[in-house]
Amino acid sequence: MKISILESIKSLPPLPKTITEIQRIFLDPDSSIADLVKVIEDDPMIIANLLKAANSPLYSFKKDIKNVSQAVSLFGMSMTRSIILGHSVRKLLNVDMEPYATTSEKFAEVSSKQAALMHCWYKKIDRAKADQLFLASLLQETGKILIASYIIQQDETTTFKSEVEMTHNIAAVEKSYVGETTASVTAAIFEHWGFDADFVEMIRYSDFPQLASQHMLEFATALNIVKTIIPVNNPLSEMSINLGLKKASDAGYNHELLEDCIDDMLDTL
Repeated sequence: MKISILESIKSLPPLPKTITEIQRIFLDPDSSIADLVKVIEDDPMIIANLLKAANSPLYSFKKDIKNVSQAVSLFGMSMTRSIILGHSVRKLLNVDMEPYATTSEKFAEVSSKQAALMHCWYKKIDRAKADQLFLASLLQETGKILIASYIIQQDETTTFKSEVEMTHNIAAVEKSYVGETTASVTAAIFEHWGFDADFVEMIRYSDFPQLASQHMLEFATALNIVKTIIPVNNPLSEMSINLGLKKASDAGYNHELLEDCIDDMLDTL
């Protein structure tokens, strides 16, 4: 890994206190939705982000969500924690995303769409795995933030951006410029923040699932499929969808389940 990227990871500030408290509540088997709501209600920014997500067409709730209790009850503790964590991480690492030919806002939308697609798809396969994969898919592109920062520092934005705009394999472009891919940088970030080993490993191999252990192969493959369908440079394009569906079929999935979720998402756009 490039020394400057490694140093950036080592110098990352700790996660905010509110996030640490949410993590503690989530991991405590004796905690309740009420405990989580109480912590969230002390942070106006988190409230705003959670309600914005709850009222997004991505999740297709049939009524307006007006308070934290409603949102947490509908999402559940796992998804609530994931959404809040995703917003907090992006805010903490906010940077110009021009090297990827996008804005910070559109980059956040891509991450949210990847997570929504994963949840729609995997809840039809395995609900427990869907919860794990929702968080991973929401955060798996985090490494792009540090890669973008490095590319800007090296004054290579124009050439990198040009290659990203033209490719169906962003990981290969990243590898040629920084010797790493988003997956490996993201894994290093969350390893630094002390996330559990399985979460780190499923992301680490999401660009090259074939290298994952048998235990992590399904998770890494699912993450790769979703990021193929909704890449930051060409989300939900016909080509991206076809490539992702082929990967799903090749991996032994019933690709029709995934295709139904893609159609539902396209209908909301």
